[in-house]
Amino acid sequence: MASADKNLSEGTTPGFEGALPSPETIRHLLRAVIDPELGDNIVDLGMVGDISVSPEGLIRIGIKLTIKGCPLRAQIKKDIESRVKTHPLITKVSIDWGEMTPEERTAVMTRARWNAKEQAPATQVPINARVLAIASGKGGVGKSSVTVNLAAALAAQGNTVGVLDADIWGFSIPRMLGMPDRLQAEKVDGHEKPMIIPNERVLGSGVLKVVSTGMLVEDEGTALMWRGLMLTKAVEQFLNDVHWGHLDYLLIDMPPGTGDVQMGLARMLPRTDLIIVTTPAVSAQKVAIRAADMAQRSFLRVAGVIENMTSFECDHGNSYALFGTGGGTALANEIGAELLGQIPIEATVSFGGDTGEPVALHNTGKAAIEFHNIARKLIAQTIAQSEMSGCSARIEEVAVPVAVRSRTEASS
Repeated sequence: MASADKNLSEGTTPGFEGALPSPETIRHLLRAVIDPELGDNIVDLGMVGDISVSPEGLIRIGIKLTIKGCPLRAQIKKDIESRVKTHPLITKVSIDWGEMTPEERTAVMTRARWNAKEQAPATQVPINARVLAIASGKGGVGKSSVTVNLAAALAAQGNTVGVLDADIWGFSIPRMLGMPDRLQAEKVDGHEKPMIIPNERVLGSGVLKVVSTGMLVEDEGTALMWRGLMLTKAVEQFLNDVHWGHLDYLLIDMPPGTGDVQMGLARMLPRTDLIIVTTPAVSAQKVAIRAADMAQRSFLRVAGVIENMTSFECDHGNSYALFGTGGGTALANEIGAELLGQIPIEATVSFGGDTGEPVALHNTGKAAIEFHNIARKLIAQTIAQSEMSGCSARIEEVAVPVAVRSRTEASS
């Protein structure tokens, strides 16, 4: 009996040699428990609270979930028990479940997004290609029109430009670029399985390489009734199974909003820069800022803002602000980004999209000139970025990608 009392007082269990694990040892064991959704261990995610060890070998562990009804609770519990019970002196594991505060939840999601960025899977997009996602807070602002005209303007200046139509439901790029042919797959050296070959269009000394779900369906009127996971998988396939070859730029026409495709792209291609399209209306600007907020939360950089449908100029030279004024400037100021350009309302822009001949190809009219001016700004940005490669300051730039200012600062 005296021997047993001596063992307990020294922190051991009768019948075993050695000490019971300390709370620090248990915490170390828990680093092997990975939250399958957040992709990091529960200790570094801040989910592990107080740990106590009783002389009888009972371990009590406080675990904070992001939400009380987390569907992964059973899996996390199983993993904790299996890891902790690897120690021979532990007889039972008891878990006290809790819920994170809003501040703790924000911190853990920020860490998870940063980890996703740092551990992004490899894709077939060339590492030297600049990736620009054309995004908007809502539909109807002319995002696809901006995408095809910027692609045409960049190609017209001698670049090889990829265009990925990630607007899976609302694909329109094949028609707007006059490229309706179906995609084909071919055997490519260095790859075990056949690769999708983008459809190409030569524009002067430049080339467009285009991939869209519109090039996979029977006709433009076919509805794709896909849900979240299928949408993300489609984008993943376009990034991993397309033989893009050499690219100077990859422009991605995003679906409106901040849903599954946007989050999937941020995870799979975290070097993406966003160009946010808005109309001059204040209501559109207030919606568009959500796209900037998504970029900030996903550690993506905003390359700039484009205001589309700025004004209409009649044959007599009078200008009419049909959709209001100031939205693009206000958005750029609020998120601390550059206003890249303002595209006027011209019938030739719509006509070019309907006929597959983007107005930027012909370089006539104010809209075409503005698209080329924006393209030159993007090219200048790209050169400046390439000169900064290897500079440690880029890390800081990624960590704070969007400077969202307060209303007071924005108005001053």
